[in-house]
Amino acid sequence: MIKYAIKRVLNVIPILFVVSIVVFMIIHLTPGNPATQILGMQASKEQIEEFNEKAGLNDPIVKQYGKWIKNAIRGDLGESYFMDESVGEAIGSHFRPTLSLAIFSEILSIIIGIWMGIASANKKFKTKDKFLSTLSLIALAIPTFVSSLILALIFSIKLRIFPIAGYEPISSGLSTHLKFLILPGVALAIPNIAVIMRITRSSIINTLKKDYIKTQIMKGQNKRKIIAKHALKNSMLPIITLIGQSFGALITGAIVVESVFNIPGLGQLLINSIQRRDIQMIQGMVLTISVVYVMINLIVDLLYMVIDPRINLYEGDGNE
Repeated sequence: MIKYAIKRVLNVIPILFVVSIVVFMIIHLTPGNPATQILGMQASKEQIEEFNEKAGLNDPIVKQYGKWIKNAIRGDLGESYFMDESVGEAIGSHFRPTLSLAIFSEILSIIIGIWMGIASANKKFKTKDKFLSTLSLIALAIPTFVSSLILALIFSIKLRIFPIAGYEPISSGLSTHLKFLILPGVALAIPNIAVIMRITRSSIINTLKKDYIKTQIMKGQNKRKIIAKHALKNSMLPIITLIGQSFGALITGAIVVESVFNIPGLGQLLINSIQRRDIQMIQGMVLTISVVYVMINLIVDLLYMVIDPRINLYEGDGNE
């Protein structure tokens, strides 16, 4: 198990290295100069040149990357051109709202999505299954920003049950914290619920075709209990994979929802940084999000051994 974990961790290093190169090159090859955003369109060529020299933007691209990645490895992502704080501090303060929103949405997605998947698989091809499958297709077809606006219109403007925008940290009280998370959390969770529901349904239906499951059904055991006790457990690998990938997607997908509900998270910070051409902030944010995404997938890989120890045996044989 330890050998398997070490191998997976070592596999992450070249992935992050390639990601850092791609992030750096894309941002630096994009047209535009942060100097004109900071100094204004009326800035002289001498002022722009002085700014570029101080910021190191006149250095060769390879030297700029080397300096940036060396500092990033030590945890220094640089200083923001616009904000009076380091990139790391800004990301840290804005990451908490995004993380709270992503965790809340993921919990909703897992509970509702798996429940719907089990209910649909239990009534395969019947009215309940057709209804839930149709509902999931509708959920996938509606863009997140549209569902956000609909929820805000109904539950904030019309019914006045939830606040229309804003964010309160958990230090303000759990009930207050959740009150501001419910609408954006539901909007973010809707497509994720649909995907988890469909994968759960498909996995359980495939598991129900196994001989040992058919034997238990023929013995007269309750189908719902068989699904909960045996079929779901043996269907968890694809579901766990999807949950891990979806959590990373929720963090990146929160950008749209945060903009609609005015949540001071990574989404709002990233949009502002792009508009300002704040290169250091954009680089740091994209790299941080990439690291989080890769680490989540690493955790999912390690969870495979807990769910199915045979995966570790395959590694020992030298097979994937």
